Amino acid sequence: MQHTDPSQNIDSEKHIRDDVYDEDGSVSEALVTRIEVALEARDADLLRDEVRDLHPSELGHLLEALDATERQSLVELLGEEFDFEALTEVDEAIRLEIVDAMPNEQIAEGVQELDSDDAVYILEDMDQQDQDEILAKLPFTERIRLRRALEYPEDSAGRRMQTEFVAVPPFWTIGQTIDYMREDNDLPDRFSQVFVIDPAFHLLGTIDLDRLLRVQRVVRVEDLMVEARHAIPATMDQEEAAQIFEQYNLLSTAVLDENERLVGVLTIDDVVDVIQEEAEEDIMRLGGVGDEELSDSFMTIARSRSPWLFVNLFTAFLSASVIGLFDGTIQQMVALAVLMPIVASMGGNAATQTMTVTVRAIATRNIDIHNAARVIRREALIGLLNGMMFAIMIGTVAGYWFDNWHLGGIIGSAMIINMLAAALGGILIPLLLHRLGADPAIASAVFVTTVTDVIGFFAFLGLATWWFGFSFS
Repeated sequence: MQHTDPSQNIDSEKHIRDDVYDEDGSVSEALVTRIEVALEARDADLLRDEVRDLHPSELGHLLEALDATERQSLVELLGEEFDFEALTEVDEAIRLEIVDAMPNEQIAEGVQELDSDDAVYILEDMDQQDQDEILAKLPFTERIRLRRALEYPEDSAGRRMQTEFVAVPPFWTIGQTIDYMREDNDLPDRFSQVFVIDPAFHLLGTIDLDRLLRVQRVVRVEDLMVEARHAIPATMDQEEAAQIFEQYNLLSTAVLDENERLVGVLTIDDVVDVIQEEAEEDIMRLGGVGDEELSDSFMTIARSRSPWLFVNLFTAFLSASVIGLFDGTIQQMVALAVLMPIVASMGGNAATQTMTVTVRAIATRNIDIHNAARVIRREALIGLLNGMMFAIMIGTVAGYWFDNWHLGGIIGSAMIINMLAAALGGILIPLLLHRLGADPAIASAVFVTTVTDVIGFFAFLGLATWWFGFSFS
């Protein structure tokens, strides 16, 4: 893999563009307009001048701001000067759209300039045939590294790891290690740890760079190294790996294969991306919209959203059937039809609040067998307290509105019952789904909403039927 001169990296980082984004954080219209002028004129020199100092993330945001035709023109005009790292900053649909239009020879040349983790990020979504053709054009060592990373499960630490790392034997001196880091051009541009390995690549220990630079050259590596802690299996889920980074405040850590051999290093910059992706994924799944991007086609998004809408349609019929049981009561008192959506709506919102907190606690492992009972009791008390507070409010309003204090008492009682049910359903359903191996983020919402609707309608209409039927007998 080719590496740039570190001094060039420092110089480029000193130059900061202040015309890329507007006050709202969007790519500025002025920059987009200048790019479009250069593309329309097919002026490659002007285009290079405009994008030369852009950070890869800025170039990625610029690509997303352009339409599909303009994106292809930009990549074509830049040619070999197009920074492939920008493709790691765009939506999957846009990334595939760009690489599908490129010859595999150009992609093979581009990924050679990237760290292995970024190269894998680009290759993993491509067709197997294109992957094989691109890998075949790479130098042997890089081909083996990338192929091995691509063989690990999707969303695993092995997919996220960087296969370039610094490893030395324990019998070297610190002086030999420093000379090796200065002279070998195949080392990564940035690293914070030196790994100590045996001839079979088993991890023996680590040395932080700040510690390495503070001792005499004659000190042996084995005398300075410390036990390698928090090494991560390559097959570990990336979300679990991110939790280890968060818990132990890591900057990087070793990644080991099934034979405990060092195969890569996971760094904090990749973990930050994982944390953001997982958080976005949880938010999307809570809404039942799956893994969709803004750049996806309307047909793709429609197919992604429809399954849970069908499930919701079924549960809606279940709620409607409960209302049908009390059609006679509703016919005798139209006020019930006016008020019953209030009970269901309040319960649904309360359940969503509890469910959101619970799903996030499950994802971050903040709730477990040791504290689950305490959290459930707390949520039940919250539901009961809120239920009583809002029962007084809605009962008073309903009593004045319809001049019927019996009706106010009934809706107040139903509110307490449904708010308590909402709190319990909002925490118990995600915990149960998690225990059964289902994803609580994507499955909880439909079931929790059904519980609050059914219990809310049944409590309100059932109490009304019992009370007014007893009074009028």
